[in-house]
Amino acid sequence: MSVTTDAITSLVVNGVNLEMVDRGQGRPILFLHPGIGIDPAAPVLGALARGGRLIAPSHPGFGGSQLPKGMTSVDDLSYFYLDLLEQLDLRDVMVVGVGIGAWLAAEIAVKTTERISQLVMANAVGIKVGDRETRDIVDIWAIMPDQFNELAYFDPQAGKRDYKTLPDAEAAAAARNREATARLAWSPYMHNPKLKGRLHRIRIPTLFLWGTADRILSEPYGHAYCSAIAGARFETIERAGHFPHLEQPEEFARRVLAFANAGVPAKAKAR
Repeated sequence: MSVTTDAITSLVVNGVNLEMVDRGQGRPILFLHPGIGIDPAAPVLGALARGGRLIAPSHPGFGGSQLPKGMTSVDDLSYFYLDLLEQLDLRDVMVVGVGIGAWLAAEIAVKTTERISQLVMANAVGIKVGDRETRDIVDIWAIMPDQFNELAYFDPQAGKRDYKTLPDAEAAAAARNREATARLAWSPYMHNPKLKGRLHRIRIPTLFLWGTADRILSEPYGHAYCSAIAGARFETIERAGHFPHLEQPEEFARRVLAFANAGVPAKAKAR
């Protein structure tokens, strides 16, 4: 992993030590990673930091961040992040989430958008769209890693990892990411049954980004999710799957920052 050490910092929120990337200047962008975690050296982080102050934590229980007792759901995690926004006194925040991170972004926004002005949700999970007999989201615990890569990536090679040769810290982080994902999203599987009925509470500009090669989720699922938020926009990203921020980092960041700038008044842009 190659990244400058001054880009990685730690923050204690309610007694919980959080590992995070904090880089760039200007309007805050809170990046919420998917279940596979976050690599501080990921190109998308540098690309997003060109457009503001990027804050990209490892969620509690993921990577090198502590897991507090009693945190067992994405709903719990959303309250933690509301405390983080308050502690840092962040305002006019653009929240960007991918996968479970997008679900988390939605859970935050249905509670309050006092400190949030825009929302970007990429290949989001978090709601049930079909009936009880229909599986909306592939059961990632029932497939092998190679099968997961085939379904999750446009280029399956992008997801391959030889865990036997990884440095101990990276292997431990990967194991923690998988364990924390199961803890937060095992039952009910990858959704909060109450969230869909609360999405009408999101009244800020919202953009759905969708990697078209995603076979963990279907594009109709994404459109149904998007349509539950008034005024939300849906845009596709080609040659990307469930993790478009990894397979198309520059295009992902370009879409996010263009959306951010579109929401800034002309006078503010001129400053």
